[in-house]
Amino acid sequence: MIPRELIGEAEVPGGPPLRLFRRGSDFMIVLERNELMSTRMHGSEVALGTMACDRLAGHKSPHLLIGGYGMGYTLRAVLGQLGPTARVTVVELVPGIMAWARGPMAAVTAGCLDDPRVTVTMGDVGASMALSTAQYDAILLDVDNGPDGLTRAANNGLYRPRGLADARNALRPGGILAVWSAAPDTAFGRQLERGGFSVETVKVRARETGKGATHIIWFATKR
Repeated sequence: MIPRELIGEAEVPGGPPLRLFRRGSDFMIVLERNELMSTRMHGSEVALGTMACDRLAGHKSPHLLIGGYGMGYTLRAVLGQLGPTARVTVVELVPGIMAWARGPMAAVTAGCLDDPRVTVTMGDVGASMALSTAQYDAILLDVDNGPDGLTRAANNGLYRPRGLADARNALRPGGILAVWSAAPDTAFGRQLERGGFSVETVKVRARETGKGATHIIWFATKR
């Protein structure tokens, strides 16, 4: 068996550090004993991007906000779907994540951060949404483990009424809030509906082959 090699550690504001491991050509980002993401299983992150873009058909120059860069799979999926006049704003909390993207994971990043359609902002996506009004056609949130947070307690606010209200206010009329989650959460779906969204719940597999664990994506359209 190929041994797992620790590549680096990244500080998380208000939470325990993340660690980047490499095993052969695969990378894994780990929180304590939990593997948060890996290059082996990224099908649902790709689906978050492609399915959101499918729901923006007809928008000639959409502006998307992606909360959480992760390993960049959602960003690359979005860029592959959108035209040359689209704009994508990525908000990432952890500087180490972006350092890894441009450093040991540069081959995985595949130049997506240098795409002229992309703007990267370091900070809290919740704060970014709170400062925005009718700015985005879609907001894609892949922060923490979904509504049931794991990385830092402050992330939970994104999925509560105040955070959802900020997301709704940041969307243009008919805009879409797409939320990734590692597990189902019926109560969160109801909370989206109470927050002024029409909600579609989609199950996707962790691997692009259609195998692996089942993850959830909520597509919530601003009413």
